[in-house]
Amino acid sequence: MASDEKNLDYEKQIDIQRKGSTSSPDDPDAEFGGTEARKRLEKKLLLKVDLRMSILIFIYILNYIDRNNAGAARLRGFEADLKLKGTEFATLLSILYVGYIIMQVPSNMFLNWIGKPSIYLPACMIVWGCISCLTGITKNFVGALLTRFFLGFVEAAFFPGALFLLSKWYKRNELGLRTAILYCGNIISNAFGALMASGILSGMQGRLGHAAWRWLFFIEGGLTIGMAVLAMFVLPDFPTTTSWLTPQERALAIRRMEEDAGVGDENETEVGGGHGTAGLWMAVSDWRVWWIALALTAQVVALSFNAYFPTLSATMGFSTTVTLLLCAPPFVFTALFAFVLSRHSDKTGERFYHIVGSFGAGIVGFVIAISTMNTAARYISLFLMAQSYAGFVVLYAWMSNSFPRPPSKRAVALALINAFSQLGNVAGSYVWPSAWGPTYRKSYGICIATSGTAIVMCWVFKKQLQRLNKKLEEEERERGIETAGFRYML
Repeated sequence: MASDEKNLDYEKQIDIQRKGSTSSPDDPDAEFGGTEARKRLEKKLLLKVDLRMSILIFIYILNYIDRNNAGAARLRGFEADLKLKGTEFATLLSILYVGYIIMQVPSNMFLNWIGKPSIYLPACMIVWGCISCLTGITKNFVGALLTRFFLGFVEAAFFPGALFLLSKWYKRNELGLRTAILYCGNIISNAFGALMASGILSGMQGRLGHAAWRWLFFIEGGLTIGMAVLAMFVLPDFPTTTSWLTPQERALAIRRMEEDAGVGDENETEVGGGHGTAGLWMAVSDWRVWWIALALTAQVVALSFNAYFPTLSATMGFSTTVTLLLCAPPFVFTALFAFVLSRHSDKTGERFYHIVGSFGAGIVGFVIAISTMNTAARYISLFLMAQSYAGFVVLYAWMSNSFPRPPSKRAVALALINAFSQLGNVAGSYVWPSAWGPTYRKSYGICIATSGTAIVMCWVFKKQLQRLNKKLEEEERERGIETAGFRYML
């Protein structure tokens, strides 16, 4: 296919550039004081960047809490106070993803152009925090619908922007673990959000004349705004635009990315790439982008239980407070498991089996939930379902690895895939109607089918990358190059 040939041509070019781009033929690390000095400097640089990047975890926790707090509010009068009926609650959940889908690609293109994530991402965060607070004053379905739509519109900037920011600082064998740590913010938010919601919903009813669910939006939106102000002073920009790096650290940060995949990553080697239009065309014309987007979408439908987790937990028959508390342990376990799985995936340089193993365990959880209403068995099934997120994290890392350069293509590809996959959240909002409860057998059946589809599509994707790797190997052999160059991770 034409897009495959273009990708191979690009990877061959950057391999040739990389092999001839060292600063000294005798010692490529001479400008850093030699190999050992470089290792010490690199360790110091990574620690400095890691510490600053860690704030992304807290931002993601608040990002997801602000997005999913409607599920907890539903348990304490949200539907009744707004006089929702039929599928209107599901529509409130799904409308968020309409704005979310629309804005992801333009947002990442703008971020790549402006080069200042430390300003752009927190500014978006302040806006969505204000919108979250406004949800607490809505009086009817239309008001809630508007706030939810614009919440998704602004929240769209964060996750694809964070993925792109990580890919500008970390090499391929470092990216999986960092993506996992970032996504742990998503996972922990399900546990932390449930605990926070439990405290607010049980202790704020009637305060200053407001229902507890309204306080949920006020408090969580206010926390988001406060974190955004802090993030402006902590988040790094890109290696070429970050002010707190020493000249030597900046040179090393740029060199690391050049060595990992090619030369000129920060300054855009493709014609017209500075404004992202070339990257946009390269991304939309690559069929692999659309294929992995469909695989991700299928798995997002399978993970749609997340928005209804308090409802599924409630089928075990406990009180509202206990139900919310029981939501936390499965996601605490998942966060730990995602960290371990991603770290092992990075160390072994393998993605596919780490992904499908986790997805397969999730399918087992769905089968258990279909098969019994036993309390212990259903709670175990919630753990197995939740851990599917660990494989999902590795899939995100695989996605970043598979579209490494040029950076403007990577920016668009990451945003496009993530945006397209949100169609799964739109569909998933309607997979869990109350009429199918309390067993939700039909819902779990849909999740089994979509997760199985994602596994098959990942297998096809792996086979395609194997074919491309074989072509790259043959090209190197024909040119007489003994040192292996760029290879796609499988």
